[in-house]
Amino acid sequence: MNRKTKNDKDDFEWTETELKVSKKINSLPKSLQLKLAARKTRGPQTSPTKVSTTIRLSSDVIASFKATGSGWQTKIDHALKQWLEEHTLT
Repeated sequence: MNRKTKNDKDDFEWTETELKVSKKINSLPKSLQLKLAARKTRGPQTSPTKVSTTIRLSSDVIASFKATGSGWQTKIDHALKQWLEEHTLT
């Protein structure tokens, strides 16, 4: 199973009392709903430095990088850059 553990101090379990007094988002004013919904999306990069792509890699390679935790895709990027510095493509 693919479980992530968070060490985020802002990630907490709600108590029964907190759940009872909480409000559903659709009960809030529309302007606030839109403002909260906008926070969920990431804006465009000001200066894109990476290109989104699809690549097929061995499951053991992916598992090894994922085991290092957050940022595993960036680590693959760094490993490929290092390989390119040390090798010439033919």
